[in-house]
Amino acid sequence: MRNSNSNISLYSIMAKKKASLDTENQEKESTSSLSYSLNDLPGVGDATLKKLKDAGILTVRTLAMYPLGKLIEEVGLGTKTAEKLVKTAQDVEKMGFKSADLIWEKRKLLNRLSTGSQNFDDLLGGGIEPGAVTEVFGEYRTGKTQLAHQLCVNVQLKYEQGGLEGNALYVDTEGTFRPERIIQMATALDLDYNKILKNITIGRAYNSDHQILLIREASKMIEERNIKLVIVDSLIGHFRSEYVGRGTLASRQQILNSHLHDLLRLSEIYDELAVLFTNQVSAKPDVFYGNPLTHTGGHVVAHGATIRVFLRKGKGEQRIAKVVDAPNIPESDTIFTITEDGIKD
Repeated sequence: MRNSNSNISLYSIMAKKKASLDTENQEKESTSSLSYSLNDLPGVGDATLKKLKDAGILTVRTLAMYPLGKLIEEVGLGTKTAEKLVKTAQDVEKMGFKSADLIWEKRKLLNRLSTGSQNFDDLLGGGIEPGAVTEVFGEYRTGKTQLAHQLCVNVQLKYEQGGLEGNALYVDTEGTFRPERIIQMATALDLDYNKILKNITIGRAYNSDHQILLIREASKMIEERNIKLVIVDSLIGHFRSEYVGRGTLASRQQILNSHLHDLLRLSEIYDELAVLFTNQVSAKPDVFYGNPLTHTGGHVVAHGATIRVFLRKGKGEQRIAKVVDAPNIPESDTIFTITEDGIKD
């Protein structure tokens, strides 16, 4: 009997030691993955490192997600070198299959970015989702740019206040960013507007090529300035004006698709980065019943956004937000208001 008890005791001690070692190994693996830099990868010398950094590839995770074709064509790496580097980076980041319960555990801890309106937040399942690309589209004066300004302020709030404790990167394609509006919104929240303005980095895009370039260079700013929100206001403006006629449509859609995937890649590389773009609408002349308005950009834009929200005017300063597409949110709508103080219920 004594031998049986001692065996049970010995087994429990060994089991505890094994569990402890497994935990330590997991921690070491995750730490080593995080501490890996591009310099640590075999085959990355000074010349290759410079090419990668010039292309905005600053981390092993970015390299692991970078399309092989772009590494060869745009970065200028040889086919075998590119294949080897991407495979090694993916191994370091453990980008294989994962159990669904691990993904669920991560999503339960997700901090969302408040819009300023509880109704709007509830509609979105708690707010703007990091790790996803959100499209907000609607006619003029429906609140797209107002929402973009409000999010630039709110992202700097503490987690318990609905923020992400980070800064904002705003790509302005139409010249509509106004510091005065940021000051009004920050003052309404009793915040130091000088500090709020300093933490918003503006990139004024003057054409579609410039817009694409700013997003490709965004990685450097995200790393340096603790960026937690990237906004493009608006996505389609330059493309609509520069690619005119059906003859240019295929080319425009291909470039637009690549641009959207650059945005999507940013949201996946950085764990707590929310990406939002505004979009314009166009009227469908063949629609006689229902809403004739549709977002611009066609199926390419529709598939490129994770969550799609349609804004329209209500009574007075009221606006109606409707989720038209999201993987985990039902199609529904709500009312919010645009005031001098910002986005409210």
